[in-house]
Amino acid sequence: MRINIIGAGLAGLSAALTLAENGVKSNLISSMQSERAQSVMAEDGINACLNTMGESDTVEDHIEDTVHGGVELADKKAVRGLCENAPEIVKEFYKLGVPFQTNENGIVQRNFGGQKKKRTAFVKSSTGKMLMTALIDAVRRYEAEGVIRRYPHHALQQLHIRDNKSQGVTVYDTHTGESISFCGSVILASGGMNGLFSGLTTGTTQNTADVTAMCLENGVELSNLEFIQYHPTTISIPGKRLLISEAARGEGGRLFVVKNGAPWYFMEEKYPELKNLMPRDVVSAEMVAVTSMSECENQVYLDMTRLDKSVWKSRLSDLREQVLHYLALDPAKTPVPVSPGIHYFMGGIWVDTEHRTSAQNLYAAGECACQYHGANRLGGNSLLGAVYGGKVAARTAMKECVKPEAQQNIKCSQPYSEVSPAFRDAVSQILGDHLSILRSENDLNRALEELYSLQSKASNPAEKRLLDLAKATVDCALFRKESRGAHRRTDYPDTKTDCQKQTIVKNTKVLYREINQL
Repeated sequence: MRINIIGAGLAGLSAALTLAENGVKSNLISSMQSERAQSVMAEDGINACLNTMGESDTVEDHIEDTVHGGVELADKKAVRGLCENAPEIVKEFYKLGVPFQTNENGIVQRNFGGQKKKRTAFVKSSTGKMLMTALIDAVRRYEAEGVIRRYPHHALQQLHIRDNKSQGVTVYDTHTGESISFCGSVILASGGMNGLFSGLTTGTTQNTADVTAMCLENGVELSNLEFIQYHPTTISIPGKRLLISEAARGEGGRLFVVKNGAPWYFMEEKYPELKNLMPRDVVSAEMVAVTSMSECENQVYLDMTRLDKSVWKSRLSDLREQVLHYLALDPAKTPVPVSPGIHYFMGGIWVDTEHRTSAQNLYAAGECACQYHGANRLGGNSLLGAVYGGKVAARTAMKECVKPEAQQNIKCSQPYSEVSPAFRDAVSQILGDHLSILRSENDLNRALEELYSLQSKASNPAEKRLLDLAKATVDCALFRKESRGAHRRTDYPDTKTDCQKQTIVKNTKVLYREINQL
């Protein structure tokens, strides 16, 4: 019996490797090769309490920063597991050959947003690429042995759920047009919902949100869809947004806006403790606020001109190359014009602390799952959450693995279909206009009206599913009548104690659920 994994980024690879190391076989199914997964694009770093920087960092500090950064909405039991296991995960990657920055005290760590201690291990600003390279190499031996079977260029065609139990999957070979069905337990590691915001995110265009939409269609619970993280420092490039890594601010980059003809370093004035390294939701909202002031220009800049040459050479060289390539300016000499762009989805498929979904034999990990980050994610916790989540999902699936005799034959009843670029753009335009950093009931109701007007234009099952997911996301934002983390309502500006709960959406119904507390 093989466990089926949908997605071959960090979470999927971590799950496959964990299964293989325990003698359990898997099918590793993905629409692209691992080298093209979004995890490769993660620049910032990975968090762990290694305490190599002489700041007396502790696991409890990491837990506190994570829960506080998520505005008390994260599952605290899950967060404790994440933070307690983080040091060993980073050490494992170092043993696998990841070339983390080091000095005589060990792995070097730098400051990152929302954290009071230097806790983020990094490889210049290409950490995700290095972690992925290490895991890809680690699983190859098991591929050669047949323990892991790779199915690249295969998209999920049907998720087979009967009586709230996952029976397996049917996948579609996008090269040959053939369909294959696999029985057994399923781990979803399909990434964030970038497909809802085509062209507006820093993530890969290959993360279409189709898998999450298929979960909604099958009655699997989703959670916290309203929490969409806008990264404060991005630039527009053809087809998407390009991330200017938080590492730039971690190394001393400063945000400013021109106010009354002079640079105003507004984050340093407003937040003297963490300054430019406040959580991303705070920084993004402040950027919107200052550029709307009559005495300020409508452009925020990231000033990195005072960074030492050694920092550019050893820690930010690839970031400098990107800016030179896309903007034709040298960030070491000229401030970079930046604006917020969608970067991460805190919400997604609901999972418990063991990464079970609401359907039996179905698990989820990585950005597609709602876990660890609450209302706002700290930089450096996404790579950690993907690796750790993949491990936990695999261990749970192993314990609960469906016995062969319990399997039923599955038969595909849905043709493979795709969302047309024009339809995806139409959905994205509506959400981009009305589900931005600042929201109101009027904006959200307008979004629903426009989404419902698209129903007659949805020409296949994939388009209908995407439209339903978009409506569910807006419904969650309407349901949460408060401002918390990445969800900011202009008509409900306060954070409310009685709203310190997860939003749960199943089919078309939205409700609150209490958070697991320690």
